[in-house]
Amino acid sequence: MLEECGLAYRVCPVNILVGEQFSPDFLEISPNNRIPAIVDHDDDDGGEGGTDLTLFESGAILEYLAEKTGMFMPRNRVGKYTVLQWLYFQVSGVGPMFGQCGHFMGYAPEKIPYAIERYQNETKRLYGVLNKRLADHPYLATDYSIADMAVYPWIEVRWLHEIEIDEFPHVKRWHEAIKARPAVERAMAILKEKEVIGNPSDETREIFFGKSQLEQKK
Repeated sequence: MLEECGLAYRVCPVNILVGEQFSPDFLEISPNNRIPAIVDHDDDDGGEGGTDLTLFESGAILEYLAEKTGMFMPRNRVGKYTVLQWLYFQVSGVGPMFGQCGHFMGYAPEKIPYAIERYQNETKRLYGVLNKRLADHPYLATDYSIADMAVYPWIEVRWLHEIEIDEFPHVKRWHEAIKARPAVERAMAILKEKEVIGNPSDETREIFFGKSQLEQKK
């Protein structure tokens, strides 16, 4: 979104594999110890208690940037809520379900057939919803929007869910069209440069899913 809007920004990587998301400085920005999060030093509304605005949660960040720039969100009511319903489809469905699918297929210390089947089936069902929508729409809403930006990264990591994208030709067409956008190419190059890859070791499982998560809530 930042690349698409042409906004100036600075990337501050947070290495979640070693627990940097629990640092006090980051928790001030993202109390749920999750990425992404942003700090806008140029919030023209003054923000909460000052000129800097901190935001966590992808959906909220995308909505904020769309409103701030007037881009990738229609101004008319019908267009706006068409975008928002697909954005919330990602927030409430694609993100959680694809995430659980990836966890049980790739990160869980033991393979639990019921969990794998349950979440992979739900992932495929959601692919089907996307495929049906995209059969007669070039994008999830009328035009390219923050809804497409929210869903796209989850399709990009379909290897983690063992999804054959050829089974969903309209999703494949949509994915290829977005992938070819210059701003997306630039953003993905930055992500690749900053990305930290690690194996699902016992240590990373503890950081992601273990008691350390609970201890941060106290």
